Amino acid sequence: MQDSPIFLPLREQRERLRAGTLTATALAEAAVAAYQQRGKHDHAYLTWNGEQALAMAKAADAVLAQGGDAGALMGLAVSIKDIYAVTGLPTYAGSSQRLPKRWERPGPVVGTLLKQLPSVMGKTHSVEFAFGGLGTNAHWGAPRNPWDAHQHRTPGGSSSGAGVSLVGGTASLALGTDTAGSVRIPASMTGVAGLKTTAGRWSTEQIVPLSSTLDTPGLLARRVDDLAFAFDALDGGLSGQDDRMPATPTLAGLTFGVPETFFWDDCSPGIAETVRGAIKQLEAAGARIVTLELPGIDEAYELFKLGGVAAPELAAFLNTELPEMIDSLDPNVAARVKAADDMPAWEYVRRRTVLDSLAASAAARMADVDAVLTPTVAITPPTIESLQPEGAYPKANMHALRNTVIANFLGLCALTLPVGKDAAGMPVGLQVLAGPWQDASLLAIGQAIENELGSGLEILGQPPAI
Repeated sequence: MQDSPIFLPLREQRERLRAGTLTATALAEAAVAAYQQRGKHDHAYLTWNGEQALAMAKAADAVLAQGGDAGALMGLAVSIKDIYAVTGLPTYAGSSQRLPKRWERPGPVVGTLLKQLPSVMGKTHSVEFAFGGLGTNAHWGAPRNPWDAHQHRTPGGSSSGAGVSLVGGTASLALGTDTAGSVRIPASMTGVAGLKTTAGRWSTEQIVPLSSTLDTPGLLARRVDDLAFAFDALDGGLSGQDDRMPATPTLAGLTFGVPETFFWDDCSPGIAETVRGAIKQLEAAGARIVTLELPGIDEAYELFKLGGVAAPELAAFLNTELPEMIDSLDPNVAARVKAADDMPAWEYVRRRTVLDSLAASAAARMADVDAVLTPTVAITPPTIESLQPEGAYPKANMHALRNTVIANFLGLCALTLPVGKDAAGMPVGLQVLAGPWQDASLLAIGQAIENELGSGLEILGQPPAI
């Protein structure tokens, strides 16, 4: 399957498209062929857009043939999480009902993408209103984690179909969102790379909101270098920053902070060992490893266990914009939304104040290192069956989100990249955290790490055949 041009590095795809040795149509056809082979089994997409994507690809080829160039992402196969508004495609946000037509008018992120004439292969599954870290959905079912051919394991959420679309060969780049880990968890669980941008860097307009405070657009791809390529193509038109991608640093010039507590607690067999092995390899290659504890982690996690600010902010959105949908919510989502009903206004304001204080302290501490390294997700992807007993889902969901939510609550940017497999044979992610607005530098650091450790495809090999 990895003979498909879809699996080529994005930079190489761009070069071949410009040289005429690859066509956008060939990329889209490869995605369609992969969908026909694995699509119904992997269940990555809520809305498949194959026919229209082929038409978009032919249009891109016609422009390229005339010497035109709409941007770096032109002709590439892209999947988009079904909470982004996209022209001509319905938006469900993981719910049981199609959202009003106003949620089909693109906002800045999708608009910036579409101007570059990619092939939009479809809209991938999401946890309902992006409120969950495992990837389950009572209305539409969960995509299958492609690394277990025998048991239906969770793909991670809430961008549940995004990583699956990449591993399955139906896209080369995936758009997701991250509020407490919703890009990094599915990236880690499916063995790809994922970027959580700094909150406020990219607009969330026309992305169905979970938390107006914490929501961030993000990217998933097979390599950190692919993330850097796509980020560079999109960021200038979105952030107003002039952060061109810096040169990839040498590991010998980098200092990484590694916490000794919290992130390593209660990891599934093989996860902590695999991440520690990767960190030792980076140290052997010249990186300086120091102990660094992030401030306020315990306070942040206690706040998260209380519901943070996402529950009241989603409740406000639903009651204001979509009250008719509240009674039909996924029970796992409904329970968390309902919990916000009893929150007094002063408590919501207190939580926002705590988040501001935590972010200020974290930014100061992060100045001591180039990045902080931790395991991305502490648990192996659970089977769907294991989540059925009463109380099993909330426990596993909180455990999956524990390591990633810290970046959101502390105002950091973050990425994950695969570094091996756990004792169950499932992918393991290394989380790399950097200070706010350091997104471009973070990606350059990630490239240096990837250059030493290898990309996910080199480390993990191919997923099992179905």
